[in-house]
Amino acid sequence: MNIVRQLGRSPLSTPRLVLGGNVFGWTADRETSFRILDRFAEAGGMMIDTADVYSAWVEGNEGGESETILGEWIRRRGGKKDVLIATKVGMLAGEGGEKLAPARIAAAADASLKRLGVETIDLYYAHQDDPGTPIEDVLRAFDTLVRAGKVGTLGASNFTADRLKQSLDLSARLGLARYEVLQPEYHLMAREEVEADLQPLCLAEGLSILPYYGLASGFLTGKYRSREDFGQSVRGGRMERFWTPRGFAVLDALDATATEAAATPAQVALAWLASQPTVAAPIASARTPEQLEELLPAMALDLTPDQLRSLDAASRS
Repeated sequence: MNIVRQLGRSPLSTPRLVLGGNVFGWTADRETSFRILDRFAEAGGMMIDTADVYSAWVEGNEGGESETILGEWIRRRGGKKDVLIATKVGMLAGEGGEKLAPARIAAAADASLKRLGVETIDLYYAHQDDPGTPIEDVLRAFDTLVRAGKVGTLGASNFTADRLKQSLDLSARLGLARYEVLQPEYHLMAREEVEADLQPLCLAEGLSILPYYGLASGFLTGKYRSREDFGQSVRGGRMERFWTPRGFAVLDALDATATEAAATPAQVALAWLASQPTVAAPIASARTPEQLEELLPAMALDLTPDQLRSLDAASRS
């Protein structure tokens, strides 16, 4: 069943899959990106996640490429319609400074709005914490954007539990817009940090988690079965850290559950994430329409308690 889940205390909601836009303008060219986006929206997907820094790491790019492609797609379809756009600030230096300096937040938001061609960013994240800027200054800069109608809802990405708690407490005390969504790395191969501190905090404060790297950079799709497979993708070099007895146990559990559920390992990995406390939807990207087709059934896949226990056991081994 394709369930739609509310994000924190905000008016936003999404089905159990958010489309990652980091590949647009990188491993997916403009026309391929349009086909992926068209199919995602057609299938009932609602939220697309991007950032101003995507994809500054590619030679010849400067950042903003993903947002620009999204903006072209939005114009081509005659507006956002029922699609939500999430983007981020904090990793790309530019006008106003760098990180989360208030002037940088203001300038970056305006630049993202222009590239996207929209009046409001539905969900705007602090892409990473900035210990060099006072939390109050950061929150006031974001609150100004919300009050101006340039941003609808705020999120935090790559924050520690302690810094997130300080931010939430200060927002409450000062009457400022607060973070409603947390975006951390979280998947079957990376659980400890989220489950030890961040998840309990989100549960207590009513935040939703939209985790990135839901497929562990592709490892949980099962396509990396030998070191020779690392060359299949530009992300193949990241597989080495998962090349452990625990990693192999997780792949075996995914294979078994996928067979039982008549699904694929990728669908099972995303469904496991969507079943975790406070997780509204995992974020996953697709560099081809064919890859997206494999991900879409995860929006409606429900795992049994026994299947969830099996995956839990393997990922803790």
